Amino acid sequence: MKKLRASILKEVLLVLHDKVGLLLMYLMPLLLVFIITIVQNSAFQIVNENKLTVLISNHDKGSLGDSLVKALANSGSFEIKKKDHLTEPSVKRTTIDEDAMLGIYIPRDFSEKLSSNADNISKLMLEQMGVIEKAPKIKPRKQELSIYFDPVVQESFRISVINGIQSITNGIENEEMVSKLFLEMGYDSIPKKIRQAITNRQTKLKIANASLNEAAEMIPNSSQHNVPAWSIFAMFFMVISLGGNIVKERLSGSFLRLQTIPRGFALTLMSKFLVYLFVALSQLLLLFMMGIYIFPHIGLPKLAMPNAFLPFLVVTLLSALSAISYAVLVGTYAKTQEQANGFGAISIIIFAAIGGIWVPNFVMPDYMQAIGNISPLKWCLEGYYTLFLKNGAWSELIGTITFLFLFTGFCQLLIFIKLRIQNYI
Repeated sequence: MKKLRASILKEVLLVLHDKVGLLLMYLMPLLLVFIITIVQNSAFQIVNENKLTVLISNHDKGSLGDSLVKALANSGSFEIKKKDHLTEPSVKRTTIDEDAMLGIYIPRDFSEKLSSNADNISKLMLEQMGVIEKAPKIKPRKQELSIYFDPVVQESFRISVINGIQSITNGIENEEMVSKLFLEMGYDSIPKKIRQAITNRQTKLKIANASLNEAAEMIPNSSQHNVPAWSIFAMFFMVISLGGNIVKERLSGSFLRLQTIPRGFALTLMSKFLVYLFVALSQLLLLFMMGIYIFPHIGLPKLAMPNAFLPFLVVTLLSALSAISYAVLVGTYAKTQEQANGFGAISIIIFAAIGGIWVPNFVMPDYMQAIGNISPLKWCLEGYYTLFLKNGAWSELIGTITFLFLFTGFCQLLIFIKLRIQNYI
């Protein structure tokens, strides 16, 4: 027991002496989680809460252009900046100058074309119903509404905005078509009840989150997504400190001297695992505490911990052991500290990329999703998301627990083979 305590003390002193490693294991994760969560939370707010600044130049000679501008303003999603004097080329330039996310140019014949097409459709409908004998053949007039995005706006964001604007224009077109239909039938305007029915016809969407546990539904936010994900990434980055430490001891001859001590090498490996297990768990504790107690005071969503504590503890321990085993594996096979640091860092970045830390797996091609299954970070993230976002329990964690257990065992086997070949054990 004294030997184990002495070995653990030695490992603790080595960790404390490695100032760069401490920064990478503690300060870097704090900054990483803090910055990424702020950035993503700002993106969520832009989409869900803040109004988008829209520059509009309305040259329409009819009333439907004004109806479109009013509908955009009433939607609650847009802050309208009207500059009707701008030409279409000027809208393209001024959109960036005014710091607007997009610019809309409404042409002078917008109402005319839309009304003409609505009139044509209403007459075709009346013809089909037998109200009129034959509708005149009128070629549909192509209607265009020019939308100019700031070049920095991402494609996914553009699509959501375009869909919203398209929905508003479709509503205006439908209302105009119904208006023409009633005019053809001898009405002066759309009856009030019909107009109200058209206005209120939208299907109400009941939006909720899918959950594996209906009794304790969690609401996903930027903290729930980012704190677990980047905590895993930071935990695996201990490969730089631990892997380099093992290479340094091997090159300095410490491993050879340990062979002269009964069970000395086994105690050293055990002490490394215990010390770095404490490091990994303290990393996670620090990051989770930041999400729970600090985030709410700086305007970020509070991190809600999962209700299933025991599954959470098991996934955490297996994730930590996987990270430690991989770091020891890299340190065992690397010939120099530079190799251990370089290969370790790059491999963790690759594992994070294919494992869904940076980009969600479901948006990747099928073959990349299949390749991502080899990443330990993917399975750690899968386990945490099952707990933090879906409120899952044991039955949903079988895949995660199985893979991490096998991954840890595989790393230990490779370590044993290498050390056996080199006569260290």
